[in-house]
Amino acid sequence: MRFLAANWAFLLAGVLLSFTSSFGQTYFISLFAGEIMEKFALTDGQWGAIYTLGTTVSAMVMIWMGGLTDTFRVRALAPVILIGLALTCLLMAWIPAAWMLVPVIFALRFFGQGMLVHLSVVAMARWFVATRGLALSISATGFGIGQAILPVIFVSLLTWVAWERLWIVAAVMVVVVLPIIAYLLRLERTPQSIAEESDVTGMNGMHWTRNQMLRHPLFWFLVPLLLGPPTWGTALFFQQVHLTRVKGWALVDFVALNPLFIVVATLATFGAGWAIDRFGTGRMIPFYLLPFAASFGVMAEAPTIPVAALGLCLFALGAGMQATVPNAFWAEYYGTRHAGSIKAAATAIMVLGTALGPGITGFLIDRGIDFPDQMWAIAFYFLFAALCAAIGIKRAGPLAATA
Repeated sequence: MRFLAANWAFLLAGVLLSFTSSFGQTYFISLFAGEIMEKFALTDGQWGAIYTLGTTVSAMVMIWMGGLTDTFRVRALAPVILIGLALTCLLMAWIPAAWMLVPVIFALRFFGQGMLVHLSVVAMARWFVATRGLALSISATGFGIGQAILPVIFVSLLTWVAWERLWIVAAVMVVVVLPIIAYLLRLERTPQSIAEESDVTGMNGMHWTRNQMLRHPLFWFLVPLLLGPPTWGTALFFQQVHLTRVKGWALVDFVALNPLFIVVATLATFGAGWAIDRFGTGRMIPFYLLPFAASFGVMAEAPTIPVAALGLCLFALGAGMQATVPNAFWAEYYGTRHAGSIKAAATAIMVLGTALGPGITGFLIDRGIDFPDQMWAIAFYFLFAALCAAIGIKRAGPLAATA
């Protein structure tokens, strides 16, 4: 309680940034997939390709823009990002032609799923050291709150409100957050490039730069891990309309599982945060992908909503750890002085994953391979990525001993 009382403003800012990123997250955008495809006469593959293109460009831009957090305070960057997201939500409500979906998806993904998430994660990893895992866990509850309530509310509203108007509602919600963030961060701590005395080193007692990280083999062993959850997790929520149609379930019944998903994910997030602060991330990295593998195996064979609930709970275990373990890893293994540019590279790969998932699955769906039929291959991918991560951590063992 003393920790919360002393740091409530910073933690609440992290929660709000995470929550507001919802409007650029796949699980929210995909709620309107049916309406978008119908309005513009798009197939699953075409819609997936548009989503892939827009998201891929956002990943490329993230590599440069994400490094700005090493120079500017969150309170300076957040208003710009929030205004950009609000304007993009308004544009989504007005969009008249299919070709405009590409820049709109780019902006939604860049401002929402990219920069707002990046700001929240880098801020928590930088502002807190001994309690980094706990801070990341608390901040990540914003993702859970958004995913628990927004799909249920907006899917319900879709039955009697035009989908375009709901994007205006989203824009208003983003604008409301602006003055709250400004108030919470009026006494914000400085970024590490300004407050170097609070730097925390990584492996070998070094302040790793992004170029040094990219030249070290550990990073490349982790690339499959970085790609896995965003690629196939995004695909799961992006294809939820298709999935429910193939399985014969009602979309509203599937979306209604979100609160259960969030409860499990939140518990897993806090459990992972406690474990990080106690044991470090090195011991956890190789294992947290295993629930994802089990989840897709269960979902592939799920005949009913209750079995799908079990699959989502397994997915939630992995998602909860995903919210904290890799984010804490960058600060622990590479230090915090260049946390913004290092995390930007990792975020760019993860955003690229969110681009690949809809594109790959949509392409296969158009060729007669339904998403449930793809899920066993996805499960095996997670096992492969876990093996690569384990090898990378083992190889880095002597270096990590000084972290």
